[in-house]
Amino acid sequence: MTMQQISYLPMYNFNNGVIMIIIFAIVCVALVCALFLMMGGNSNKKDNKEKQKQDYS
Repeated sequence: MTMQQISYLPMYNFNNGVIMIIIFAIVCVALVCALFLMMGGNSNKKDNKEKQKQDYS
């Protein structure tokens, strides 16, 4: 290789880093979705408990 060809070579390949950032973003979105699903699930349990109390009364 000549000196001119070497100067055009990238010093670092960012493909691996970009893939890892995308995977990290997907994991973060999945965790946030799971959190919202768990928060939404608690209201159903409260409603069921209130219905059970009304049934016993």
